[in-house]
Amino acid sequence: MKNFFSRKSLNVAAVVAAAALALTACGGGGTAGAGSSDGANAPAFEVAKDVSLTGSPTFDKIKSAGAIRIGVKEDQPGLGNLDAATGERSGFDIEIATWMAASLGVAKDKIEFKAIPSANRESALANGDVDLYVGTYSITDKRKKIVDFAGPYFITGQGLLVAKDNTDIKSEKDLVGKNVCSATGSTPIQNIKENFPGVKTTEFDIYSKCVDALKSGTVDAVTTDQAILLGFASQQPEKLKVVGEPFTVEKYGIGLALGDTALRTFLNKTLTDGGATWTKIYDSTLGKSGTKVEQPKVDQY
Repeated sequence: MKNFFSRKSLNVAAVVAAAALALTACGGGGTAGAGSSDGANAPAFEVAKDVSLTGSPTFDKIKSAGAIRIGVKEDQPGLGNLDAATGERSGFDIEIATWMAASLGVAKDKIEFKAIPSANRESALANGDVDLYVGTYSITDKRKKIVDFAGPYFITGQGLLVAKDNTDIKSEKDLVGKNVCSATGSTPIQNIKENFPGVKTTEFDIYSKCVDALKSGTVDAVTTDQAILLGFASQQPEKLKVVGEPFTVEKYGIGLALGDTALRTFLNKTLTDGGATWTKIYDSTLGKSGTKVEQPKVDQY
């Protein structure tokens, strides 16, 4: 555990603040379409004209198609959520994705959002199934050997979701002998397996299935980024609660094909120069909680 706790100590204030944002923001009920989280409060993205980006195979493909395919999550309230009734998407990640597309000259009606499970993100990017991936995708050294990342554009940390009446689990220190659920291929499930001996694990392709298992009593806890868990808890506060404090640092990045340095540099510049836009996105989604968090500095690796 010492590696994870040493990382946490460097960024604990930012992690706690960022993770706490989602509770109020995710409990708003209705959702809006992609690129429009809250009607008049959502930022209007100006679609760039005559974009030139030399040396990016991904951009060449986007320009030729006149459209972009972006991998996302659709079961994470406040971050990446799909309204089953209307087919509309909403959340912080959806807005970030729409902004990146606009910076590349692609309007939101030319975005094809594709739901990609955590375990399939690297292969989806490597195979060209999606051009970008924007969906609570943690930047890690292991992943950087397979895909490239722009960002980070947000920071949070791993947390725990339990049943409302659970008094046994108060933090990650109480997990021995318990059954903990997370998404296959995710950083949180890897952390549990590698650093929490004596903890049983259950895996599904999406987090909402873990939440269903928790409510049915099949598992004792769900673990993923605390920002995501707060969103689930806010939907059913009479049944679910988040316990403890974040015990890792997770930096969300925009995934893209390995070796596309030109595109990564372009997206990093968009993030760096677009502080006002980032703030508007944040204010219209997670920032509804009233808590302010500064945009993370991008990692120019």
